[in-house]
Amino acid sequence: MPAALAPPRGRLILLALLAALVAVSGCRTRGADRYARTNPEVLYQDAHKRLLSQDFGTAIAMYEALTARYPFAPESRQARLDLIYAYYRGREAESAIDAAETFVRENPTHPRVDYAWYIKGLVDFERMPNRLEKLFHVDLSERPPQTAARAFASFKVVVEQYPASEYAHDSQRRMVYLRNRLADYELYVARYYMKRGAWVAAAQRAKQTIEQYDGAPAVREALEILVEAYDRLGMKELAGQARQVYALNFPGSQQRVEEKKSWWKFW
Repeated sequence: MPAALAPPRGRLILLALLAALVAVSGCRTRGADRYARTNPEVLYQDAHKRLLSQDFGTAIAMYEALTARYPFAPESRQARLDLIYAYYRGREAESAIDAAETFVRENPTHPRVDYAWYIKGLVDFERMPNRLEKLFHVDLSERPPQTAARAFASFKVVVEQYPASEYAHDSQRRMVYLRNRLADYELYVARYYMKRGAWVAAAQRAKQTIEQYDGAPAVREALEILVEAYDRLGMKELAGQARQVYALNFPGSQQRVEEKKSWWKFW
């Protein structure tokens, strides 16, 4: 072919990509058609077998076909619940979150809605720092913990709204870890403000840590920061109250929050 008539290289790549997409779309359509005439009960049973055998890709395809073709069948509601787990185990995190949120929204009184909240929490919980970061001892307290906060919120729903749930105990156990993780980050930010002399911001962060994450190891240092920040701001009454709280919770350590005189004062 003459050079003048040869299509640009970029165009050839685009055409190849389009052809690949059409092929994949065709495969998915044919895959869905395989279940078109299958009874919903049989289709659910087959999908569940695939799920139990950890063939998550096939199970997801079957469950999706079932819910799409028989949306009002009794099996479809259970299939939507199973899909949450299948997505989770199949490492399709976004799909698992979407499926869980949809199930909660459409079935708020379902007897197993606690399960949807629990899996939603697990997905975000497992999105936290990977093994490589832990191997190299990355300081996780410096990372904004968005996924930790979402996981904490989901587990909190299970614990507070469904205390009799079989997932409540594990949710509470994970909440303790997440509480400490979130408190560590707030403490890191409070320290950052203290180093830069931003006493108001440091006091706010320390106060937030104490109020939201009571029981976390970081609370002790947060109280110390709160006392010092109030002292720096000349807010003696608030500093005194913070010292009292510190003394009640950490007896024998009062010297760590004794009033410090400013270097320019000699009285």
